[in-house]
Amino acid sequence: MKNITKSLIALFAVVALSCSVEDVQDRPVIEGVDAPVLTAPTAGAAYILKPENAAAQAERFTWKSANFGGDVQVNYVVEMDVKGNDFKTPKEIGSSLPSQNQVSVSVVSMNGAALSLKATPFTPGEFQVRVKATAGALASMYSNVIGIVVTPYTTENPKLWIAGGYQSASGYGSDWTQSSAATVAADGYGKTAFEGYVYFENAQDGTADGQGFKFSTQTNWNGTNYGTGGAGLISTIGGNLSTDSGYYKMEVDTEKLTYKATKLSWGIVGNATPGGWSTDTPMTYDKVTKKWTVTAVLTTQAAPDNGLKFRANNNWDYNFGDTGADGKLEAGGTNIGTTAGTYLITLDLSNPRAYSYTMVKI
Repeated sequence: MKNITKSLIALFAVVALSCSVEDVQDRPVIEGVDAPVLTAPTAGAAYILKPENAAAQAERFTWKSANFGGDVQVNYVVEMDVKGNDFKTPKEIGSSLPSQNQVSVSVVSMNGAALSLKATPFTPGEFQVRVKATAGALASMYSNVIGIVVTPYTTENPKLWIAGGYQSASGYGSDWTQSSAATVAADGYGKTAFEGYVYFENAQDGTADGQGFKFSTQTNWNGTNYGTGGAGLISTIGGNLSTDSGYYKMEVDTEKLTYKATKLSWGIVGNATPGGWSTDTPMTYDKVTKKWTVTAVLTTQAAPDNGLKFRANNNWDYNFGDTGADGKLEAGGTNIGTTAGTYLITLDLSNPRAYSYTMVKI
C-alpha cells in the first residue's frame, strides 16, 4: 500500500512539473490576424431581381480566407445593408460550408434582404455587402465593403386598411386599429385602384365622436390617411367618412381620389339551386368568420352552361363564377357545376382580390 501511495505522489509531481507556468505562457495564442478579402462581386454590380427567377442564383460571392493565427474552423456569412448605414442592421444573405471561400446567393434571398431593409420594389437601391468570418468564441473579422445596386420585386398587392369606429362591433378587433381592420387591395404593385369588402354592424356618422372610418396606407397612422373629400371623394386632409350599416363592396382610387361604397347581400342562383336562374337563394353573413353561408339542396348540373353562381342583390351587376373550377372566384366567371345533394356552401370575400368558396356535401 505504501508503495502505491509513493507511486501516485511521484506521478502528480511529474505532471506538476510538466504543466509549469512557463509552459502555459509559451503556448501559442489563436487570434485574428488577417481579415477575409471579398473578391466578387465587383464594386457597382447591379441586380434586377424578378419573381420568376426566385430560385436562381443572383451572384456567387467569393473571398480570400481569414487567418485566425491557428488551425481552427472558420465560418463565413455574407451580409448586406443599406449604403451609409455602416452595417448597423445587416441582413444575412448567404453562408458557406466551414472554411469554404464562396457561396451562391439566390434571387429570393437577396430580394428578401433588400425588402427587409425598406427598399422600394421595382426601384434601384444602393446597398453594401461584406463577409463576416467567425471561429468559435474568437472575435469576428470582417472583409472589405463593396457597393452594389439592387432592384427588388414584390408579389404582394398594395393594400389600404379601413380603420374606424365600426371595428369592435363588426368583428374587426379594436376600434381605429389598422392591424385588425378590413382591407382593400390593388391588382398589382404601383396600381391605384383598390377593392375589397367590409361589414358595418352599425351606421357610422363621420362627424360624431369616435365614429366613421378612414383609409390608411400603413398599419398605423404614420402613412397616408384618406378621409372625406365630399360626396364620392377622399382627401388626405378630410374628416372621417360615413356609412349606413350593412355589407359593402369598397372601391377606392388613390390617384383619382374617389371612392364608392355599394351595399350588397349575397345569394346563390342557377338551375342547380331552388330558385333557378331567376331568384336568389339568400346566404347569411357571419361577422366572426367573415363569410357568407347557406345550406341548400342542389341538382346535378354540368358547367359551363348550367350549375350555379354567386350573385348579389338578386341582379347581375355583381356576380362570381369559377373559371377553371379551382375554388377561386372571378367576377362574371364560369358557372359552377354541381352534383345532386344537400350542401353547406360558403362564400369568402374577406381576402381582397383573392375570393374563394367551398361546397361541402352534408
